[in-house]
Amino acid sequence: MMVAYLLTFNCYGTHMRGAVTGSVDRVRGKRGGAIEASASLVHYGTHAMADVQAGLNLSECFVVLDAIQETCAYRNWRLLAAHVRSSHAHVIVEGIAAASDALRDLKAYASRALNRSGRRRHWARGGNVCPLPNAKAVRAAVRYVADGQGAAMAVYVAADL
Repeated sequence: MMVAYLLTFNCYGTHMRGAVTGSVDRVRGKRGGAIEASASLVHYGTHAMADVQAGLNLSECFVVLDAIQETCAYRNWRLLAAHVRSSHAHVIVEGIAAASDALRDLKAYASRALNRSGRRRHWARGGNVCPLPNAKAVRAAVRYVADGQGAAMAVYVAADL
């Protein structure tokens, strides 16, 4: 089995640093670690936004899911699972050479598909990349992506999983 990755990217403005739902410090000296909930951090982030918050409706979630499948097919990556929600997307994929490039490509294809509706700024900068080193980790991640997100929106799970 190749190394698989869980890639996560958020809609612009939907996940602020210091939110009570949790955030991680990746900015200051790459220290990492959880950031305590902070209304002032959320307030600062909200007022610093260059555009309006960009959530997805159900039909847009399916547009993004189709774009993820198209990207994986074009790049010859194996899509194991994906779940596109109103505020973020989770993708489990194997066969990628560089996870950061895969994240960039997935967001670009999804943006291109969404741009046909006339909207622009879709995604927050960056994303999260988590390597899944073995079959047990992949199975747990697929369960989380497919079933651990609340009511299903736009979901794909490979038939052989």
